[in-house]
Parts: sequence; C-alpha cells; structure tokens
Amino acid sequence: MTYPDSVPAPLQAGQPSENMVTLAHLIYALHGFAVFTGVIGSATILGSFIASVPSIIAVVLNYIKQDAVRGTWLESHFRWQIRTFWFAVLWVMVAVMLVLTIIGLPFAMMLLIGASLWVLYRVIRGWWTLLQRNTLPMS
Repeated sequence: MTYPDSVPAPLQAGQPSENMVTLAHLIYALHGFAVFTGVIGSATILGSFIASVPSIIAVVLNYIKQDAVRGTWLESHFRWQIRTFWFAVLWVMVAVMLVLTIIGLPFAMMLLIGASLWVLYRVIRGWWTLLQRNTLPMS
C-alpha cells in the first residue's frame, strides 16, 4: 500500500530536484572547506582551492552531474563552480609564467593575492545565491 505523501511531487519544467540542490550545497561546502584550510593552514587560499582533494572532488561532481541540472536555475551554479575552479588554475599558471621572468615577481604576487580574493568572493557569492535559490550570471 502506498501513501500519497510518500510519492514525490512531479518536477516542474526548469526546476531541479532537491537532490541536485543538496549536491550544489555539498560542492560549495567542499570548495569552502578548501578555501578555509588555505586561510588557516600553511597553504595559500588559491593553492588549497585548486590542489586540494575536496575541490577536485567538487569539480568532478560538477562534471558528472552537469547534465542533471541542464535547463534548470541550478545550471548557473554548476557553471559558476566549474568556471571558478578553471579560472583559478589559469591565474596560477599566469603567475608562474610571471615568476619565471623574475621581473614579473611583484606582478605575480599581486595576481595571486587578487585571484585568492576573487575565489573567496566567488565561493561566498555563489553559495549565498544558492541559499536564496536564485541564478547566477552565465556569461
């Protein structure tokens, strides 16, 4: 015998499942944990964000579940999370190239500090927007 309350309501077009919303929270938590360990640990925010196991797991989850949120408001969050990770990697690569020139060392340090603050902003803004169930810019 089934009870009406045990049957989940059908999803409306453009609405993600609650499991996907929970997964998005988990991904922000993994990224947030990586940033937090960068703040309190010996690693930098940026180094911890792109090289720690939690962030790498988060990005892998983003790619695995990306199709499940396509066409929903949650798609913008998955794109935001993926782009935050890969742009952080890009900024580190640019900083490494600047360090190799020796002359670019001060610029590399400024770039790393700026990129660290940018990652912190992206994680906070993204998670805050998710809590309000709003979309993020997709461009």
